[in-house]
Amino acid sequence: MRSPVTEAFVLAAGLGTRMRPITDTMPKPLVTVAGKSLLDHSLDALARADVKMAVVNVHYLADMIETHVAKRDRPQIMISNERSELLDSGGGVKHGIGHFGGDDLFILNADSFWVDGRSSNLSAMQAAWDPDKMDILLLLASLDDSVGFDGKGDFFRDEAGRLTRRGDAPSAPYAYAGAMIAKTQPFRDENKTKFSLNALFDAAIAGERLFGVTLDGLWLHVGTPKAITEAELAIEKAGF
Repeated sequence: MRSPVTEAFVLAAGLGTRMRPITDTMPKPLVTVAGKSLLDHSLDALARADVKMAVVNVHYLADMIETHVAKRDRPQIMISNERSELLDSGGGVKHGIGHFGGDDLFILNADSFWVDGRSSNLSAMQAAWDPDKMDILLLLASLDDSVGFDGKGDFFRDEAGRLTRRGDAPSAPYAYAGAMIAKTQPFRDENKTKFSLNALFDAAIAGERLFGVTLDGLWLHVGTPKAITEAELAIEKAGF
């Protein structure tokens, strides 16, 4: 029986420039939506999936995030310090990879969240994760089940769950919803200190090892102050 994924990395070091003026005095992960900070939405989802330990990286207004997460006991929180330099999404995970002892981990964006439908989406990802054929498993939101996202979609998904990028197509049916399971080894092997997770997505696509599961519920893309109200109204309307 495959061991569950019990460790996570939460990307919380961004500058949140599109959320100004709120983020002039507050890091974006601490912005409140529907009575809870964006960061706590992510950490609570991890706790519901029985994740034991989460590393949170910090850069902008880092002391505020450290003070906030110190109040939590589930999951156990470790801090990865990027105060001196932002390392991009992939580089941030690599910088903190020494905290992880397992072969795989969850990676979540702290500024994007969802409301679960009938069950935990992270638990569904646990059930779908197959490291024998996957390097990365993404949580995907259909554009019909998204609020606040104005993009053209990111991925196509075949019947086996394997993903390809939108490329030159005018649109794609799925957007990356800000949660993934990935193997830790590619981060340990990477020589660069600053790089995007997209580089690992592309490598996995080249090997036909990037997969996705579709979100059950509602994905809230909260990128601007206006999007906060849109998200809260959508949650209320959907009855979550």
